[in-house]
Amino acid sequence: MPDRAARAPSVPADSEIPSGPLGLSIRRGLALVTATRESLPGHVGSALRCVSCHLDEGRRGPASWVGVLGRFPQYRSRSGTVETLEYRINGCFTRSLNGRALPVDGPDMRDIVSYLAFLSRGQPAGVPPSTPDTRWNALTADPAAGGRFFIATCVRCHGANGEGSEKAPPLWGDRSFNIGAGMARVRTTAAFVVANMPFDKAVTLTDQQALDVAAYIDAQPRPDFPGKENDWPNGDPPPDVAYPTHAKLSRAHP
Repeated sequence: MPDRAARAPSVPADSEIPSGPLGLSIRRGLALVTATRESLPGHVGSALRCVSCHLDEGRRGPASWVGVLGRFPQYRSRSGTVETLEYRINGCFTRSLNGRALPVDGPDMRDIVSYLAFLSRGQPAGVPPSTPDTRWNALTADPAAGGRFFIATCVRCHGANGEGSEKAPPLWGDRSFNIGAGMARVRTTAAFVVANMPFDKAVTLTDQQALDVAAYIDAQPRPDFPGKENDWPNGDPPPDVAYPTHAKLSRAHP
């Protein structure tokens, strides 16, 4: 059998960023994803940064950017279209950061893509999108249990009202991601939580604990996302989408 460890991708360190104009673009892209709100205040409507979800500067966890360049363009059912990497980045700006899209031909987008290309150096192109995570199918979320777990474990960083702190981002309320963000889906949040939280004791939660706390977090109020009803235009939304869509409703009531 192949040695999976031997084939594990090597993740470039910041010290490997080249000199010259390309290096300057990569470093500026890193600065933009690290201090997103401060760097791009006109495009961020929350208190989150890109690296709030893409940990260790995009090198860690299920939301890693390592190899992302080779996964685009790709068809995504949420938009019902083939998306470029720039399209996907702007989806994060409008949804996860509750802000406004960047000009796709501007310097900010160019430098962010340069940084993602740096992290994808040496990775294969044309990588198929990941398959749906089916481990949650056999579990039923218990938001009440998730609330108790949140109070016992999560408030020390995220606050009793999910307001966040200097150590951790807000999880709900006006300063958090909006209802159209991927993290507003319970299974997406659970996958992130089980892989990364608690931040100082990661990979210690069971799938059930992660699902419960994700259900509690995603049940809390957050900003709306106008146009969300047009998502999944082919009527194929995942089971954990938190809002109805036109296509699904029209299929259910022809």
